[in-house]
Amino acid sequence: MTGIGKSDIGKVRTCNEDSIFVQNSPIGCLQNLYIVADGMGGHKSGEVASGNAVKYFCEFIKNRNPEGEILDILVEGVGYANKKVNEMSKTDEVYSNMGTTFLAASLSQDKIYIAHVGDSRLYLVRNNEIKQLTTDHTYVMDMVKSGFISRDEAKSHPDRNIITRALGIEESLSIDGIFNKLLHNDIIVMCSDGLYEMIDDNIILNISGDISLSLEKRAEKMIEYANSFGGKDNVSVILIGYWEGASL
Repeated sequence: MTGIGKSDIGKVRTCNEDSIFVQNSPIGCLQNLYIVADGMGGHKSGEVASGNAVKYFCEFIKNRNPEGEILDILVEGVGYANKKVNEMSKTDEVYSNMGTTFLAASLSQDKIYIAHVGDSRLYLVRNNEIKQLTTDHTYVMDMVKSGFISRDEAKSHPDRNIITRALGIEESLSIDGIFNKLLHNDIIVMCSDGLYEMIDDNIILNISGDISLSLEKRAEKMIEYANSFGGKDNVSVILIGYWEGASL
């Protein structure tokens, strides 16, 4: 098992409000940990929200009793980070209403465990097919679920970037917990919307499955493509290869 991460400011933004975390070795009560957080708010407060969400989450994981289910631990960690970032948002007017998406994953045995809020995504690439395992917490996805618009219409809807859940905005937070069985040679793609808004899933699939490139080069290529199509947002991607012979 190998995981790598890359984050880029893009071609339009003046600062990078994305934060990522990649650790292939044990951290606290987890065997490994991968995080993508895409911050939002006023001047640099998005950067503060995402960076501190990652910091507080890792703080929780390092101090948490190892007993219990991995999925419960991840969800509890997101809840803890939400509480701390929300408290921080009330300490200074410049931090008011700051928040962040939060996507955390950990692998154990032959499963991936995911805690998720917002519209950062986690994809599973297997046998030349790509499947989104997370659900976007957005206004347009709610409309898709209600049958008001189609998934194709959602891709170009003017309100597609309005998220309905974010870490740090409210004192309480509904968090998705997901787990999925893995097969050898699966590839996990975790990314902020700066990637998938610029390039479609087929490009992500083709690059992630390019065995002529290292995982690091594949991530760099995805970011290059996103920037070549406009780079309108910060771009972050983590690639995890669940290789033959992986020991988790």
